[in-house]
Amino acid sequence: MVYFLSFTAAALFSFILTVPTIILAKKYKLVTDKTKRYHPAHTHQGIIPRGGGLPIYLALLASCFIFIDINKIMIGILLAGFLLVVLGLLDDYFDISPYARFVANILISATAIGFGLGIPYISNPFGGIIRLDTWKIAVNFLGSHHVWVLADLLAIIWLSWTMNMVNWSKGVDGQLPGFVGITAFFLGLLSQRFTAHDISVESVVIFAFIVSGSYIGFLPFNFYPQKIMPGYGGGALAGFLLGVLSILSFGKVGTAILIMAVPTIDAFYTIVRRLKNRRSPFRADWGHLHHRLLEIGWGKRRIAVFYWTVSLILGLVSLWVKGIYKLIIFLTIAVVILIFIMMVNKIKRQRKTAFSKIGQ
Repeated sequence: MVYFLSFTAAALFSFILTVPTIILAKKYKLVTDKTKRYHPAHTHQGIIPRGGGLPIYLALLASCFIFIDINKIMIGILLAGFLLVVLGLLDDYFDISPYARFVANILISATAIGFGLGIPYISNPFGGIIRLDTWKIAVNFLGSHHVWVLADLLAIIWLSWTMNMVNWSKGVDGQLPGFVGITAFFLGLLSQRFTAHDISVESVVIFAFIVSGSYIGFLPFNFYPQKIMPGYGGGALAGFLLGVLSILSFGKVGTAILIMAVPTIDAFYTIVRRLKNRRSPFRADWGHLHHRLLEIGWGKRRIAVFYWTVSLILGLVSLWVKGIYKLIIFLTIAVVILIFIMMVNKIKRQRKTAFSKIGQ
């Protein structure tokens, strides 16, 4: 019952808080206007308020204080989330450099890790676990502490990756909050089995449902035609929270990668494509999977539902599939998506060639 209540409360908080956020974003010019600030990856039309991370975080914060016993780890997670939302609001207004944002991602991830969040072990797809907590360093600063070098370093890399990877998959109305809500829900179901940190299993499950509810409550305002965008704060916060949930639920990094297969593969492809074209992997462009789907005539609603459906199917699969089978499914999806992208690129080249001949 408490799981349903926590999800519902978070969704209601998020839904209610989004309305004043839209008003405030318009008042203080936290908006995206293509006529004043060009962004090569944007697909929207008109002037759209940003700052969607604010109502999502406030809903998350309020629900956590109501339903979860706040301990040291939760304080670190909520503090890091707050810093991400502040960073997002600053970016919504000033358009911060992507390099500065990336450095901030690392520092914010390290902040959460400093409160005790880490990856002591991960599941081995071929069976058993891989321990990462064997190398530790004693630190005497404000008391005696231990730094688990591999566990903490991997956690920082993982959280920084998920922040950027998930944030890149918010280009179409309703795309991000839908698949984030679904992914968090399934991570919550999977975390009922065990947890690897000084936090109860029940608290992890409730936290997952709160994350899910916070984004689902925001969805009605972001679905086509969107009335507010998640902004960098909403996108990076989503990636951070999903990364945190995968860590809290017994190192379910592999499971999170499977459920988020589409945005994960899209992010890998985007980085490789930009490097191949001798462009910075941090510089936005038109070339993500949702852009390719728009180019072949898919509507924004259809693209969003596609992302939700794939996340839902893979979430159901993750409940039953273990070990090496998760890797096989992920690689199969990767091959299918890459073949699709290559086909679209080939069609684009053929059309371009045909138009150039007509022009001659």
